[in-house]
Amino acid sequence: MERQEPGVTQPRPPSVGEARARDKARKQAAEAERAAAEAEAAKKRTRKRVMIGGVAIVGVAALVGGGYLAYRAITAPDQVTASCVQYDQNGNEIVVDDSYCGDGKRNFVNDSGNHGSGAGLLLLGWPQYRYYYGGTPTIGKPPTGGSTVKPSNATITTKSGTTVQRGGLGSKSSGGSSGS
Repeated sequence: MERQEPGVTQPRPPSVGEARARDKARKQAAEAERAAAEAEAAKKRTRKRVMIGGVAIVGVAALVGGGYLAYRAITAPDQVTASCVQYDQNGNEIVVDDSYCGDGKRNFVNDSGNHGSGAGLLLLGWPQYRYYYGGTPTIGKPPTGGSTVKPSNATITTKSGTTVQRGGLGSKSSGGSSGS
């Protein structure tokens, strides 16, 4: 056995088998790196295509949904809430419970000027009741916002759920008179 001195002793040249094994290992490592890089690139391409497809689907869905909402906004009747308002002889108005308003109710005056039960304006008692459309009604206080004019092409309901008018294209409400 010979003694090796650092910096002086030369390593022996590899045998033919060792050189082939090293070359084979290098080639396999390079091939594995290339395959991993290709797989990563394919994965990125697939992810990008899926994202583009997803964005396209979301965009088309948003466009269709937006078109549908616009169509509904144009063609659908408005939703209006009617409140029952009491008028006294001095013309003061106060929001009252919905049970006082409606065709056939005592002292109720509908939008056509027809009265509920009673023989007419001369015999009609006070207070009078009618619907007030829209605004922010608070029972016991005067109504704010809204109007006494019934909106056309609107679905009108009371807070208690009674339907006063059904809206929609061609919808028209006309009242008949109830007399004695």
